[in-house]
Amino acid sequence: MQFKITKQWIKKFLLMLISVTLMGFSVSLLVLTDMGTDPCSAMNYGVSAKIGMSFGTYQLLLNIVLLVFVVIFDRSLIGTGTIGNMVLVGYTADFCSHIWRDICHIPVSLPLGIRIGILIPALIVFVTAAACYMNSGCGMAPYDAVSFIINDKLEKATNKDNLFKIVRFFFDLFAMTIGIITGGEAGLITAIMVITLGWTVDFIGKFFNKHGFLA
Repeated sequence: MQFKITKQWIKKFLLMLISVTLMGFSVSLLVLTDMGTDPCSAMNYGVSAKIGMSFGTYQLLLNIVLLVFVVIFDRSLIGTGTIGNMVLVGYTADFCSHIWRDICHIPVSLPLGIRIGILIPALIVFVTAAACYMNSGCGMAPYDAVSFIINDKLEKATNKDNLFKIVRFFFDLFAMTIGIITGGEAGLITAIMVITLGWTVDFIGKFFNKHGFLA
């Protein structure tokens, strides 16, 4: 099949680029709140700090390792969104964090009221951007793809359907646990995301698709 760049493809590609960039931007804001980030970022912040590597570089390297797994078991999940997420989320978060700390000189410890004021819009942006990226049809990050692959294997092995939310819960719980052990950006928000992120992203994605926002 011959690949063609159409207006529809360009629209989805730009949606993906904007979405993963906004995800990185919102992750940098969540770090400022000191209440935790999404489970994957919480884990990667912890491990990258332990080995003396930037968050963006470690996240890219981890996703490259996971990408090998995805290529072996289900390469249909790979697309431009795979590369976009692997590169842009981590490095956008690093770039924005540099701006907050080194240019704007935002202190490490902020008053609770300011942290909550940052937290609410950051969460809204992150979850909405994640829903748009996952529903853009441009593929997904290896971290996300692995949970889909595990779910597919389990459903075939157990002959049961609708296991994805359970699989994703334990997958994110594992990432959060690593984040806690390594001293990453794990906190209350991370725990809430472990429980609700899959459902929330699914709901927003269906809502946007129903109203033609992602068509």
